[in-house]
Amino acid sequence: MLCFRFLATALLLVSLSPVGVRAAGAVEVHCVNTKDQPVADAIAWLTPLDVTPVLVPPAEPLVIEQQDQEFRPYVTPVVVGTRISFPNRDTVQHHVYSVSKPKQFEIPLYRGESKEAVLFDHPGLVTIGCNIHDWMIAYVLVLATPYYAKSVDAGTALIGSLPPGHYRLEVWHPRLAAEVTRAVTVAETDTSPQVITMTLKPDRRIRRAPDASGGGYK
Repeated sequence: MLCFRFLATALLLVSLSPVGVRAAGAVEVHCVNTKDQPVADAIAWLTPLDVTPVLVPPAEPLVIEQQDQEFRPYVTPVVVGTRISFPNRDTVQHHVYSVSKPKQFEIPLYRGESKEAVLFDHPGLVTIGCNIHDWMIAYVLVLATPYYAKSVDAGTALIGSLPPGHYRLEVWHPRLAAEVTRAVTVAETDTSPQVITMTLKPDRRIRRAPDASGGGYK
């Protein structure tokens, strides 16, 4: 059984529970805070060290929509070569953009469907905003590995279909203060628990007030 455990010294505790390692293994990551409450929107991924992974982007674009003057989803992991569309479900116009090095783009003011999907063709973190509504923010983490998962509301991220071999395990969260990485061997043998300590920055996001029509903050 593989057992990984991530402990946050301040704001976040991420623990990887024991999992069975088979010919097609799986690593299950449980993300919880220091009060043992689940944490969503953490991304865990495994990069093979023995072989170059084969990346197969989805045939159809993924979707990050704008609704209630927020980006949904807030965090999106993808493989290199993935296209994403940005439909505007609001009645107000949005101006979507990014100045991040892995992908710089701009979709000027529009409502409804965006004219074309954006190709994310370089690995790295892409921060996306709206040039009209300052509180709107989303993250796209572009990965050079097909082995990844995002923690859901229950705090679980399951990385499956893992061939035996050596991997580099990494975890990211929008508020992560320091890099989290660890060497992992996927094999049909037991291994000792591994502990990684993470700290998170305070949540300083500016958010729209629920009853605001477009200019309120909270």
